[in-house]
Amino acid sequence: MTLAPTLSTLDSLKAGQSATVVQLAPHAQGGVDVQRRLMELGFVPGERIRVLKRVLGGPLAVKVGESTFALRRFEAALISIDSVNSIKAD
Repeated sequence: MTLAPTLSTLDSLKAGQSATVVQLAPHAQGGVDVQRRLMELGFVPGERIRVLKRVLGGPLAVKVGESTFALRRFEAALISIDSVNSIKAD
């Protein structure tokens, strides 16, 4: 019997770790489609991302392509990831 790989979410990564976006969960807050906004920023399935910094109880600094964004924890929790690799942070 083969077990299916378990996905985690972006909010579980530590600073210096990278991963690949698998999917985004739909979420609307105050009439804003958060999933669509994240996709417009570059958080699309197959994209490599890296956590640059974590603030205790606060946002995460995340690099996507050549851009860096600050994501709130609930936004990062909407992003399912796979292939977590530890790399040295810049």
